[in-house]
Amino acid sequence: MTTEPRTLTVNDVIDNQPLSGFQVVTIVLCSLVLLLDGFDTQAMGFLVPPIAEELGIPLSAFGPVLSAGLVGLMIGAMSAGPIADRWGRRWAIIVSALVFGFFSLLTAGADSIRELVTLRFLTGLGLGGAMPNVVALASEYAPKRLQPILVTAIFAGMGGGAVLASLVGGALIPIWGWRSVFYVGGVLPIALALILIKTLPESVRFLTARGGDPKQVDAIIRRIAPDLGDVRVTTASRPVSHGPQDREGLPVAQLFKEGRTTGTLLLWIPFFMNLLILYFILSWLPSLLRQAGMPVSAGITAVMVFSIGGILGALVQGPLMKAFGIFPTMVAEFLISLGLVVLASMIFSNFPLMMVATFILAVSVQGAQAGLNVLSAMYYPTVIRSTGVGWALGIGRIGSIVGPILGGIMLSMEWTPQQIFMAGAVPAICAACAVVVSGYLQGHVSPFRPATELATASAH
Repeated sequence: MTTEPRTLTVNDVIDNQPLSGFQVVTIVLCSLVLLLDGFDTQAMGFLVPPIAEELGIPLSAFGPVLSAGLVGLMIGAMSAGPIADRWGRRWAIIVSALVFGFFSLLTAGADSIRELVTLRFLTGLGLGGAMPNVVALASEYAPKRLQPILVTAIFAGMGGGAVLASLVGGALIPIWGWRSVFYVGGVLPIALALILIKTLPESVRFLTARGGDPKQVDAIIRRIAPDLGDVRVTTASRPVSHGPQDREGLPVAQLFKEGRTTGTLLLWIPFFMNLLILYFILSWLPSLLRQAGMPVSAGITAVMVFSIGGILGALVQGPLMKAFGIFPTMVAEFLISLGLVVLASMIFSNFPLMMVATFILAVSVQGAQAGLNVLSAMYYPTVIRSTGVGWALGIGRIGSIVGPILGGIMLSMEWTPQQIFMAGAVPAICAACAVVVSGYLQGHVSPFRPATELATASAH
């Protein structure tokens, strides 16, 4: 008597098989995209002083330049997410990398504020389109038991990119000037995009949810689990209440259906506040140190310290959320950020102590941001995941736009660096309050549930 071969779904294979080299390579490629994102985004902070000095432009005039890139990030994230949920993550990532690489190269030739504003906006479109899709792709190749750890870990790439930018800037600016940093920041993503064309797979969970080619799905599954033997893998997912293949209406509207309205809003508030803090620091810390009489090298050092702290924050965020729970971890991080922003305003003139506070602040702020990103990926089902992540990031980018603008306004009002830093306590308080409120809510409406529960709920 013969028995039928065992049948598994795609989710069974990804979630229950050991993590394969194919999955690891895919997730590492996602992290490399974020590394180059971090290079471009964070380099701009320490490039402002040398650009201003060479072009004869006051520092206070750079608010629109910094904000233009962030407006591009917002639009890119909000538009690329729905596109990727229709057509796939792979080409959305590749095209985004090509776009921000190309316009970074063009930025090296800019000679006026108008050119800088235009080119930073266009660069931001590419940067914004990349992040929600690498988050979605990484989360869809990570087993649900490892999603909090693996998806937060890819954000170490952003900190690594900032460290790389600091090293490149420190080495090249004294010899070839600020334009050389943009040349490097343009060539690297274009080269990576060419590699991605050959190596980056489409999300197999996405292909399954969208009724993709069974042969393509099977080929990917056999690379994930080559030892399955005669086990049959079906492209049909287990029926779940939130995962129909043919949803009606715009993808963005799905963020507010099936009980997700409150959870979506609870994600958006801390996204807005935390990115306001993050980009306020990245955009203006080097300039504020320069205004306080410190050399340009102090700003580059500050960005590097903040970036190394961000790497550590991203790496420990997943284990912390699994060990202590999402709610306690996130509340603690925002309270720590609040305390350190206040402390930094008091010790601003003491550079060594300021760097210690900057490092710890980076661990808390960037760790919290990695946690928010993984929460958004885990909260939404596959068919709207890129949209959910993209719109959360897009709303957060509004905060990141407001931060540099406020910094420019405060500089024009002749606030001291200490006063400007103290103002950063306000968004930290708001973010902490939003997480505290959401922590009291129960069930599907709150994204701040235990990581294992969220992973189980969103596996499809």
